[in-house]
Amino acid sequence: MRTLIFAAAALAALAGAGVAAAQAPDPATIIKAWDKDGDGAVSKAEWIAAGRPAERFDAVDANHDGKITAEELAAAMAKMRQSQGG
Repeated sequence: MRTLIFAAAALAALAGAGVAAAQAPDPATIIKAWDKDGDGAVSKAEWIAAGRPAERFDAVDANHDGKITAEELAAAMAKMRQSQGG
């Protein structure tokens, strides 16, 4: 998940989101950038196309519906931050 946070922060910065280095990236912005079909969520194919490890998809897809929403991504990011003591 650390890689996810780093990649998301880099993506947000490159997209002109103005994310400060100490500030977590906005999950909605990440989803919007990775959501190539415009359905408001990220499929496993879109996740992999964004360079994310396939094996992490199921851990983030909390309701196991085959799509990751901004809410699911936010929850996964918060859980990761808590596990790192942040």
